[in-house]
Amino acid sequence: MKNIILILMVIFLGFAAQAQEKKNKNAKYFTEVNGNCEQCQKRIQKAAYSVAGVKSAIWNIETHQLSLILNEEKAFPLDVKKAIAKVGHDTDEVKATNKDYEALHTCCLYERK
Repeated sequence: MKNIILILMVIFLGFAAQAQEKKNKNAKYFTEVNGNCEQCQKRIQKAAYSVAGVKSAIWNIETHQLSLILNEEKAFPLDVKKAIAKVGHDTDEVKATNKDYEALHTCCLYERK
């Protein structure tokens, strides 16, 4: 009898732990991304959409804020930031390599911090 109760408790705790790990399928994030123009905007948004799980990516030219909606079961904000840095744009957390930055069009070369 004790074994049955113990097994039932383990099963119950397993289900309870799974319920707590559920990820948000429409998580909203905002992050700063450096850039200058509409060409930058297209490049940044395209890079964000290249990450599986990104549902919406809108970069504001004036504020340099990227608004993201993503499925946390498939992607994390850091994945998006790495993809954006790979196309030459610095984010608040991930910086583009000098090679990627220098490959940008001259009008897209923003002032690096």
